[in-house]
Amino acid sequence: MTKEEFREALKPIGAGLLGRPSQQRYERPHFPIRPIGDMLSDLAEIEPWEWYGYAFSREPLNGKFNDDQRREWMEKSLACGKEYAGIVCREYGTQDPNELAKAMGMNVSYPEFPEKTDRVLFAEFRVPDKICIYMDAVNKAARLFLKPEVTQVLTEGLDVSRLLLAHELFHFVEERYKHEIFTKTEKIRLWSLGFIHNDSNVIAFSEIAAMGFAQEIMKISYSPYLMDVFLVYGYSPEEASGLYEEMMQAAKREPRPAPQEPSVGEETTV
Repeated sequence: MTKEEFREALKPIGAGLLGRPSQQRYERPHFPIRPIGDMLSDLAEIEPWEWYGYAFSREPLNGKFNDDQRREWMEKSLACGKEYAGIVCREYGTQDPNELAKAMGMNVSYPEFPEKTDRVLFAEFRVPDKICIYMDAVNKAARLFLKPEVTQVLTEGLDVSRLLLAHELFHFVEERYKHEIFTKTEKIRLWSLGFIHNDSNVIAFSEIAAMGFAQEIMKISYSPYLMDVFLVYGYSPEEASGLYEEMMQAAKREPRPAPQEPSVGEETTV
C-alpha cells in the first residue's frame, strides 16, 4: 500500500480505527478544524465507561441493544480487559508490552504501511501469533508530541507503538482463553424458534476489552479510544475534528465551539 492509498483509506472516519469498521458508502464531510490539544483535553475527561455510545456505534448488532445493555456490557468488557492484563502481567512478571510479546512468542513487525487493505489500520493482530504496528501513523504521532498541549494531556513518556501493541496483545490473550473469557462466552440471542435458537458473539466486547487491557498495562488515566482522534489528526485535522464531534456527542457532551474562521479579506497572524 502506498502513502497515497493509505491516506485515501483514512477517509471513512466513522468506520473506526482501533475498532471494527463499517462497510457503508462514504461521502466526504466537512468539519471546522479544532486544535489537537483542545480536543484531547476534552476527550481525556470522558470516563472509560462513558465511551459506550461510541464503542457500540461500530457494532453491527448495535440496533438490537438499548443503552442500559450497552452501559452494562461496556463495564463488563472493560473489567474483563483489566482482569486479563493482571493475569498475563503476573504470569510473565512484566507490564512492558514488548517483553510480554516476546514471552508469549508473538511475531511482531513494524512496517511503514499495511500491505493491502480496504480499511484503516494502524495496527492489527493476525491469528495465530502475528502483530503488525504500522509506523507511518506512529511517526506522525511522535511529531505531534512536540506540541506542549499534547504532552500535557497524553504525558510526555507515552509510547504510541507500545500502546498499539498492548491493544493487539489482548486479541492473542482472548484466543488463548476463548473457552472462558467474557468476550467470547457472552452471547446474545438473535432469534429463537422452539428448541432452535441463534446466538451470536458481539464484536464490540472484544474491542472494548482490548481498550481496558491496554489502559491497564500502560497505566494511563484516559481511555485509549481518544487515540482514534490523535492518530487521524496526523493525516487530516479536519477529519479528526469530525471524529471528535462524534465522540463528544456519543458521550452526551457538548463539543467545544470551533475557532472562528476569518472572513474574506480579514488578516490573520500565525
